[in-house]
Amino acid sequence: MSELKIKQLSNDLYEVTVYADATTTHKVTVTDETHLKLTNNKRTKSQLLERSFEFLLKREPNTSILFAFEIQVISNYFEDYENHVRLWSQS
Repeated sequence: MSELKIKQLSNDLYEVTVYADATTTHKVTVTDETHLKLTNNKRTKSQLLERSFEFLLKREPNTSILFAFEIQVISNYFEDYENHVRLWSQS
């Protein structure tokens, strides 16, 4: 199982380190607008990132995750992502 470390670099930019067989570091942008759209502000940006990386790691190895991206890009690769996050944020 992978371990995550999330570090806030600015209001919208985070660094996510995934400790697995190979350690990877990812710069992820989460704008206030996207955060509101995905979670209705019921979860923090850090919680959203944690859940999003858990979602990704169930589908691909950390070495396949983009090293820099905006969080909403996940839905371009996995169409069920936004529904998954919305359901989670309401629970």
